[in-house]
Amino acid sequence: MNVKQIANVLELVEFFAEQRRPATLAEISKHFGWPRSSTFNLLGTLASRGYLYEPRARGGYYPSPKWMSLLQQIEQAEPIPEPFRKVLRALAERTGETAVLAGTSGTHAVFVDAIESSNAIRYTASPGKLVPLHVTATGRALLSLLTPADRAKVLRCATFERYTPSTLMSVAAVEQEIARSVQRGWFEGNAEFTADLGGVSIPLKLPHRHFALLVAGPMFRVKPRGSELAQIIMDEIRIHLAELQPPP
Repeated sequence: MNVKQIANVLELVEFFAEQRRPATLAEISKHFGWPRSSTFNLLGTLASRGYLYEPRARGGYYPSPKWMSLLQQIEQAEPIPEPFRKVLRALAERTGETAVLAGTSGTHAVFVDAIESSNAIRYTASPGKLVPLHVTATGRALLSLLTPADRAKVLRCATFERYTPSTLMSVAAVEQEIARSVQRGWFEGNAEFTADLGGVSIPLKLPHRHFALLVAGPMFRVKPRGSELAQIIMDEIRIHLAELQPPP
């Protein structure tokens, strides 16, 4: 699903985040290939609601602090607990790989927070990144937290596209891998979504929230360390997140 007007607003926000400077109507229209009239209406609407302003007269538009104010209010109402940040730092330091906290967004896992590895060859991750649930360790860890009925609904909506030779291509194959991972105690990614990249993930079931922790990197470093990385993640969960988890 892609609602054009909403997509245009999001692309505009991403444009300003990348450019980091005001831009005129003409510049924005040219950059996106949008009709001038449509661009005028979009910018005018956002400006009339206080989301854009002109730092100097006729010098172009720029996002106003209203965006940050609203985001802070949203975050304060449902903040990401600070212990998660400690876990990510510890995982990145102990493993040398990228550490990610992820949640569910429809048929995808969305990266909520991440600390990237300092290695030149590494798994790149940033908040907001989406990966399919059924073809990633993170996604299958999140799927394992659903009831069988809810998981079946999600998988019925999944697109079984072959991203790499190791991509799982059926609901049955995904369910089999989830069952195997639950029995083993951790979830493994085998370059199913992105070639040569793998990971190890552990699901986290908290009151009112489901997350997954992921350590990911190039297959030649991650694959031989699967059990070790899983143990490190479980160690850090016990150290930092014990008070957040419900009693067994």
